[in-house]
Amino acid sequence: MAIDALNFESSAVNDPSFSDLKMSVRERGLLERQPRYYAVKIPLTIAMLIPGIFVLVLFNSVWIQLLNAIYFAFAFTQIIFIGHDCGHRQVFREPLWNDLLALCCMPIVGVGYSWWRDTHNRHHSEPNEMGADPAIEYDVFAFSQSQALRKRGLVRWLLRFQAFYFIPLTLLYPILMRFNSIRYILKEKPRYPGVEAALFLLHFPVYFWLVFSHLGLGVGILFVVVHQSLFSLFLVSTFAPNHKGMVILDENHGLDFLHQQILTAQNVQSNPFADFWFGGLNYQIEHHLFPRIPRNKLKDTQQIVKPFCKKHSIPYQETRAPRCYWEILKFMHQAGKRLRDKKAPEGGALNLAPPSAGGNDL
Repeated sequence: MAIDALNFESSAVNDPSFSDLKMSVRERGLLERQPRYYAVKIPLTIAMLIPGIFVLVLFNSVWIQLLNAIYFAFAFTQIIFIGHDCGHRQVFREPLWNDLLALCCMPIVGVGYSWWRDTHNRHHSEPNEMGADPAIEYDVFAFSQSQALRKRGLVRWLLRFQAFYFIPLTLLYPILMRFNSIRYILKEKPRYPGVEAALFLLHFPVYFWLVFSHLGLGVGILFVVVHQSLFSLFLVSTFAPNHKGMVILDENHGLDFLHQQILTAQNVQSNPFADFWFGGLNYQIEHHLFPRIPRNKLKDTQQIVKPFCKKHSIPYQETRAPRCYWEILKFMHQAGKRLRDKKAPEGGALNLAPPSAGGNDL
């Protein structure tokens, strides 16, 4: 069953520090809905598909269509952010209207809304916690040296070089998203099973008809490969910097809500391009503390959260793009360090420190 994002805030209201912070945010009106913002943002975002469709229909040039595939990848990424905002109840006050809007947006890009919302909200509930956060539970990746030592067989050998295949393998993420979406619809109990299944499945015949009926088989295949690969790359580029390299927690970590949300996340420094490209996710700390704050108010929220952390001596991690991507690769390589030692032991105790933090995990 999907976890409601509001519960993440409510579960911590008894923490005096978090209560003070939330009071400051509420007094500034930052928790209020932003109907005018989304009334403009949502139509403009979905309308990004229109130029791409026109180019797809009107031009035969392979090079123009390759550029169009890149544009479509960008448009798909921006559309999925609308579904993200709906999943956190940022757009409407009523859950039903958020769900209906997300059910219209997410299938446009071929992603199941119920699967995504369940997975993403479990991540918000216990970020970077082993066994609880699905965002750090992948068969072929390890996000700490102790996690790497728990792997077996061929995967254990591959993890020694995970920094080198991290980006190439993420290009296949759309396949995993579609597989997990189908599995969730079939095995779990989505809130709107018939509607979601129909809209999700409708994406594929419409998409492939649009591509292959106008581009032919050869160019169509090339378009699909470039589009889907870059859609994955662009999507990963917006969420990979948010938690990679931060502390990895075990189930007995003992951190309260406030500290877990801040210490496991990092921001990407704000500028107009970053704010647009990341869909507000570059304010990851603020987003995790207050998932229902509309994305256009996260920058204002940072002006409260950042001084609050400084006042209470809570580490507030902020990095720069594109440097953050280089840091991710260094982090992934460091996580496999002990596996490159032929005497690396099997197993290993979990540790709060990430590989880059100089803790016992080194």
